[in-house]
Amino acid sequence: MQLVKTFAEHYNYVITIFLMMAGLYIVVARGNMVKKLIGLSIFQTSVYLLYITPGKIIGGTAPILDPAFTVYSNPLPHVLILTAIVVGVATLALGLALVVRINECYGTIEEDEIFAKDDDQ
Repeated sequence: MQLVKTFAEHYNYVITIFLMMAGLYIVVARGNMVKKLIGLSIFQTSVYLLYITPGKIIGGTAPILDPAFTVYSNPLPHVLILTAIVVGVATLALGLALVVRINECYGTIEEDEIFAKDDDQ
């Protein structure tokens, strides 16, 4: 019963770990390059969630000094995640562009077939 209560209190971390392991598994286990990019995006999403979770304090307000408020939330994790999202989108776009070029050169996006064509040459 205590384990269920612990999971209920820290469900954000449970979801983060699940997404992280799922994304890592997809990147490692799949040979299709588009699926690898999707796994990388899932992994990045788990990192965003990991950084955002402690950034919000229940009952905290924006860090504007006012005698009425005593508990403030830190805005830095949110700003960093916005930057990370932009970098993640750019990385995904570059990865997809590379997959398109690889498909033009090799006629496939499967790793095994690409390695086999490289070994034949």
